[in-house]
Amino acid sequence: MNPTLAAARAGLSRGRIEFGQAVTTPGELISFVLLTGGFFTEVILSRQSHVPGTRFPLNTAVLAGILGLDVGVYGVLFTADRLVADRADGTLLRAKAVPNGMLGYLIGKVVNYSMQITLFFGGFLVTGLALGSPGKWLTLLAVLVLGLLATLPIGAVLGALFPDTRSTTLILLLLAAIAAISGIFEPITRLPAFLQGIGQVFPLYWLGLGMRSALLPHAMAASEIGHSWRHSATFGVLSAWAIAGLVLAPITLRRMARRESGSSVAARREKEMRRL
Repeated sequence: MNPTLAAARAGLSRGRIEFGQAVTTPGELISFVLLTGGFFTEVILSRQSHVPGTRFPLNTAVLAGILGLDVGVYGVLFTADRLVADRADGTLLRAKAVPNGMLGYLIGKVVNYSMQITLFFGGFLVTGLALGSPGKWLTLLAVLVLGLLATLPIGAVLGALFPDTRSTTLILLLLAAIAAISGIFEPITRLPAFLQGIGQVFPLYWLGLGMRSALLPHAMAASEIGHSWRHSATFGVLSAWAIAGLVLAPITLRRMARRESGSSVAARREKEMRRL
């Protein structure tokens, strides 16, 4: 069998196994519940408000944006955190020893976190979602796939660069700052023009916009920049981030893997034990 195809199959299997472990491990379940619970709290608290200038429920628009944020958080934060942890316990060192093992490792992460995007059941908490046409479903699927491809490699690159799990706090703070200017919790048009420009550089804004275009009625585009869902720009920017990430992530992971050895893993464990 072709080595690359074998690595891809191993990655698919690894992703399914990791997902099974994630939903049966108390620590990971608690982390997931807290994150999802925080998102839904925001949806519930905004249920009495409306999108400015309309009578459309604000919590419905917020849910659509949060789904995009959810993809970004899993893609960047969880991937980076898991990668740092796997480097510390020797998982990456074992993957390095297998032909195309790093490719299988990366595919496994994509599969695992793709299966954990579960905010769809939030639709039962809100009214006004518009998924009544095949075009809406295709848009939703395309944004999800492109969003994961755009954010998972970023998480892999950051995880390869940061030295330990404590560094992922910086990633969380960075994501929170970007989310604040990405129109996730309120229309980006209410922000100053220079913040709108900065927000549109990052994939979080386009993830939120793409999700809103798939889940909300067409009339709600009036609250967006240019009064349009800007589908071409959404797919273009997310594709650009995906291509850049998929080029950089394997290179970064291979360079990191070359520096890994049994002695470096042991040294990190000893350092962590002294810190504890």
